[in-house]
Amino acid sequence: MSDPEVMVDPFAEVIGQEVAVAFLRSALDRPVHAYLFVGRPGSGSRAAARAFAGELLGATAEDGTGVPLERSRRLAATESHPSLFVFEREGASISVEQARAVVARASLAPPEGDLQVFVLCDFHLVSQAGPTLLKAIEEPPDSTVFIVLADEVTPELVTIASRCTVVEFPPVPEGALRSQLVAEGVSGEVADVAARAAGGDLDRARLLVGDPQVVARRTAWYSVPDRLDGSGHTAMQLADELLATLDEVAEPLRQRHAGELEELDAAEQALGDRRPGERKRLQERQQREERRVRTDELRAGLAALSDRYRDELAAGGDPGVFTGASRLIQDLCDSLVFNPRERLQVQSLLVHLPVLRPRT
Repeated sequence: MSDPEVMVDPFAEVIGQEVAVAFLRSALDRPVHAYLFVGRPGSGSRAAARAFAGELLGATAEDGTGVPLERSRRLAATESHPSLFVFEREGASISVEQARAVVARASLAPPEGDLQVFVLCDFHLVSQAGPTLLKAIEEPPDSTVFIVLADEVTPELVTIASRCTVVEFPPVPEGALRSQLVAEGVSGEVADVAARAAGGDLDRARLLVGDPQVVARRTAWYSVPDRLDGSGHTAMQLADELLATLDEVAEPLRQRHAGELEELDAAEQALGDRRPGERKRLQERQQREERRVRTDELRAGLAALSDRYRDELAAGGDPGVFTGASRLIQDLCDSLVFNPRERLQVQSLLVHLPVLRPRT
């Protein structure tokens, strides 16, 4: 018989977040009713939510064998535990209807055991549904724990955040990303490039390791200030070139999505049952993932653009040029979540950015 104490660390998938993981381990002794995990996708917040939920759901085992805990960990890791409910938005933001469904489910007894855990995703996009969820999160039944995931604490989230224990998940350090990629079999050279371009996002780093154009795309963005001439025509031409590269990085994701749809088709044929609701949810999730990949790639390009102005400053350039360029680039970064008009935004940025002479 295997020793139940010898098992994989449930937080092994949470890379480079030692502070957050240490806090969650200590919180298992006296968990509270609601947690807010703040961190962008790829920071490990969702993996941490799964691991924490598995520990919470397995902690009520009374026979002392460790087997129920092991089962809870395994099921929570795939988000398939009967008492783990993961709610993802079905549109541009979490709707009031979805919020009411969460409240209704939270008021019921756990399907299994004495505890149920609710993971609420993309809560920075809660919009008008916040007040509906506030009471449930503030005073849930004793049998319910909420784990709220958000990229950031928006004004709509401030009140809910004040009712939760907040756990920060900053971008994963570049060194931790590189080490993880190497551990997964990626060569050191490729891991270096992917970790540098990932912006602290492990998911993005894994996507980039199979992308031969990652260096070329960074170079294209980095060289933009040397190609600008102050004209709108050049700015529009450069914007079109840069945005065309976003399609390249999304292609591996599209291939994965096609495989997911094929798997759903096969399952429907095997069961003889069409599931339009499930197909719609899958396609909506895929659209969100592709949009996020494009936005992350655009952010990476803007970071490379900012690096060019920073390097110019380090070489003795005008501090005012760097400050002005940095402000314009940051304004665009801040607007990406809520304003998807990529082409107009990038064109406007390039029209107003300072022109630099190529360094020799």
